Amino acid sequence: MTGLVLALIPARGGSKGLPGKNLMPLAGQSLVDRAAAVARESGVVDRVIVSTDSPQIAEEGRRAGIEVPFVRPSALAADETPMLPVVQHAVEALEAEGWAPEIIVLLQPTAPLRQPAHVRAAVTRLRDSRADSVVSVVELPRHMSPDYVMRIADGELKPFLPGGERLTRRQDARAAFVRDGTVYVFWRATLARHGNIYGPHCLPLIVPAEESITIDTPGDWAAAERLLRERAAK
Repeated sequence: MTGLVLALIPARGGSKGLPGKNLMPLAGQSLVDRAAAVARESGVVDRVIVSTDSPQIAEEGRRAGIEVPFVRPSALAADETPMLPVVQHAVEALEAEGWAPEIIVLLQPTAPLRQPAHVRAAVTRLRDSRADSVVSVVELPRHMSPDYVMRIADGELKPFLPGGERLTRRQDARAAFVRDGTVYVFWRATLARHGNIYGPHCLPLIVPAEESITIDTPGDWAAAERLLRERAAK
């Protein structure tokens, strides 16, 4: 029998780039509700919870059928609060009530293009590989590869990496990837053993660029709404 899988949706009340974004309807569904729906539809999650400091987000979560088993302390809801202590607080709060997950699926609500298949694939890869974690990434355009980009040193333009002067075509740059926030999946044991969500053995889940967006600005919101409506029309 496999261990329990927790989907954790971190959704604090404050947001400077786009105030109130976690509760705003995007293509008819709030970001929190959208993340929870994907977790449930993935078929690989046993429990879905929201970690929030906001009574309004908590109410929205419950309305959407999501558990809100605790209120996140305000000390863990500041702009500069890293994600790690938020995850640790949530897991420890559940364990204190007697529910201990084996796997945690971290779903930031600001990635509304994620699909159930992304969650399924990440959890399956973690189980099959026994890696410490699986994290979604998107490939950067080749002209943004560290092989090809430049830096300014003492007022002069220099290759960012040693040997970059030999690279004259962006097609020859090595593929480079960036974490995109679609899904982070890791063992509870990774959190305990390494004090982070990655561990030394972290595998990628490559997400096509057209399936990935992170909402930070009104422009991101407009782009996400357009893409979701296009997806629904297919």
